[in-house]
Order: sequence, then C-alpha cells, then structure tokens
Amino acid sequence: MTFDLEYNSERPLMIIPEYGRHIQKLVDHCLALETKEEQDKMAKAIVDVMGNLQPHLRDVPDFKHKLWDQLFIMADFKLDVESPYPQPSKEELKEKPEGLPYPKSASRYRYYGNNIQTMIDIALSWEDGDKKDALVFTIANHMKKCYLNWNKDTVDDAVIFKHLFDLSDGKIDLRETQEALSESSNLLRKRNSQGQNSAKLVHKKPQHSNQHKNRKR
Repeated sequence: MTFDLEYNSERPLMIIPEYGRHIQKLVDHCLALETKEEQDKMAKAIVDVMGNLQPHLRDVPDFKHKLWDQLFIMADFKLDVESPYPQPSKEELKEKPEGLPYPKSASRYRYYGNNIQTMIDIALSWEDGDKKDALVFTIANHMKKCYLNWNKDTVDDAVIFKHLFDLSDGKIDLRETQEALSESSNLLRKRNSQGQNSAKLVHKKPQHSNQHKNRKR
C-alpha cells in the first residue's frame, strides 16, 4: 500500500495564507473550469466560503468588496468572472503608497511636548480680545508646569515668556507684561498631591480581619 503524501516544501506558496490551502485549491480549480458560467458560479461560492471563514470582518465597510479583491489576488488576476465590483489590477497591488510626512514637533524645547505647539497655533488663529489673552496665559502656565516637571523646582516667568515668544515665531510677546504666572510652589503642590493620591491607591494596605484576634492559642 502506498500513500501520496504532500510536503509543504513541495507545495506551491499560498498567496494569502490566512484562508488556508483548501481555498487556494478551490481558486485553482475555478481557473481550470472550461466555461465562463461554471467559473462565475464557483467564484460566487468561493466568496461565500471566504466570508464564513472571516466572520469577524462582517462589520467592516465594503466587506464583500474586500473578499472579491482577495479572490482575484489569489487567482493571480487571471480569473475572468462577473464581479459586482471593479476588478483590481496587479499594478495597483504593487504600487507603493505615498510617504507620510513626519509630524512637526517643538524640537527646540522638547519638554513642553507637541500639544503646546498646537495650542499656540490655535491661539494665533483667534481674534484679539479677552478670550485670546486668557488662552495665552493658560498656555504659559501650562508651559511653566511642564518646565517644572522636567527640569527643576523653580523657573523665572521671563524664561517661559521667552520660550513662548520663540515657539510662536515672535507673534505672542509677553516679555514686557506685568502680569505674573502661577507660583511655582502652587504648581509643584498640585503635582505632588496628584502623585501622593495615586500612590495611596496603588499601595493601599489590605485590611485584615479581626475575627481571629482573640482566639486562644
């Protein structure tokens, strides 16, 4: 008695391994059919089976469209059947996507983070008035807090105003203002209180039961 065993090293590579080798064999059999009617009928059946193998993708938009595209890909774009969607081409599959631009960051003062630059840009888009002034000083106070978190325990307001002037390309100038920012001690107190509260939650001691306290030994 002899057995026709197949080894993976002797089998052709699967184009989309997620569907398994049996689906790939069905696609190959569909390509070998003689009439177009038979191919259309079998192609629709294969798409239905592929959908049953991927039930978690049913809520994805254009679910059927993705299945038909994957069918043509597994057929190496040699399948000529009636599809409800345009057939993709091999050139579209091999086409490289456009490169994504790197996000711009406040590289001059990294300890402020990227959100500060976004807040400054929003403040520059506002019309001059009390609301814009309040937002500018809110940004400056947040910059002072970030500076204290990453650098040291004290900082002069003039340093924050100078950095804000640089990050806004000279469009926000508070260097001559007489209004002071929040005290460093207040900002540090808020930071320490938040850290202590979180530490209490993490290192909360378990409560021991006193039901065995008076038991005789």
